[in-house]
Amino acid sequence: MIQRKQTLYLLLALIVTTICLCLPIGTFVPTGMGVDMPVYNLWVVTPGGHDFSVWVLFLLLLLTCPITIAAIFLYKNRKVQAKLCLLNILLMVLWYTFYVFYALTLGDDLQATFHFEVIAFLPFVALLLYILARKGILADEALVRSMDRIR
Repeated sequence: MIQRKQTLYLLLALIVTTICLCLPIGTFVPTGMGVDMPVYNLWVVTPGGHDFSVWVLFLLLLLTCPITIAAIFLYKNRKVQAKLCLLNILLMVLWYTFYVFYALTLGDDLQATFHFEVIAFLPFVALLLYILARKGILADEALVRSMDRIR
């Protein structure tokens, strides 16, 4: 199971996603006076407390974790494993869609400008790892099918 390269890709994607869940993904800097407001996947830390308006980002990343774990352990069923990788790719694209949406809209509500953090690129790394894993899974499936054809 672990010796397959796509399993390592999936494991690395899981680690990268977990790191992104825990660290700030951006900062709102007020246009006037005030303190910077860090943005996490679950909330924005405002001077008045926590604003949970970005919870969708947390949900999307959190959904990828059990799907990735399931994909790792479904190594005998390559078709399902490839579909789970495709689902994770879709969830990562949705994450970036919502990330850009919140960066553009919440800045007006908080009267602040948004600054991206380097951590926000980790889901892109996970996206690339899911693509590589899916490519490896489909290559394994093609190899198995070609061996069945020879018999």
